[in-house]
Amino acid sequence: MQPADKTTTPSPTEEEPLPSFSVQMSEQLGGVRGLIESSIPITLFIVVNFLGDRFEWWSLRTSLIIAVGAALSMAAYRLSRREPTRHAFNGVFGIAIGAYIAWKSGDAKDIYLPGMFLSAGYVLGMLGSVAFGRPLVGWLWSIMLDKGATRWYDNIRLRRAFTWLTVVWAAVYAAKLGVQVLLYLDTAENADDLLGVARLALGWPPYALLAALTVWQARRILRSDPAEPEYRAAEPKPA
Repeated sequence: MQPADKTTTPSPTEEEPLPSFSVQMSEQLGGVRGLIESSIPITLFIVVNFLGDRFEWWSLRTSLIIAVGAALSMAAYRLSRREPTRHAFNGVFGIAIGAYIAWKSGDAKDIYLPGMFLSAGYVLGMLGSVAFGRPLVGWLWSIMLDKGATRWYDNIRLRRAFTWLTVVWAAVYAAKLGVQVLLYLDTAENADDLLGVARLALGWPPYALLAALTVWQARRILRSDPAEPEYRAAEPKPA
């Protein structure tokens, strides 16, 4: 007779341990590589367009072609290696639409218009989700980091935390949008360069800080009461 296998399998009702903070942050941000790849096309455009404009080496269209070409090259490289392409295609999609608008208008500032409209959509969506009692940040956290679980809403502390976190995210995006709109409307000669710098400075750094705050707050609450979630107060209690 063979000895019985002593390996125990976790019960279906047993909750899996939370991934480490660094793992959750890496999944949220796409890792260092994801951050770099998503920033390369717009950074390349800012630098190349600045040089071409100041020294009259090439036109705006050349700068746009270089930026879009870089985004497409990174996406193709990931596809050839059968690697995840989410961040690469996000960069392609964003830079391509902005490049098309700037190409048609001949104004370098127009390449940032899609990002500005997207920020406005984020602000409205987040504030609207709070008004309806379904904070958007909680739903996104569940989809991206909690395998679609609903405990973020069943747990009162988590739901309240995600409510104020959603408001914070909306406020940061509103401030980012306000700065970009002011620079976009500015008629100064170097306004497009300043708008590009603001696009970089107000892009990944605030997003990384907000993501870190969100992950830390959710993990802190889940570790403080992992066994007994606080269900909705409106739920009727048994007699």
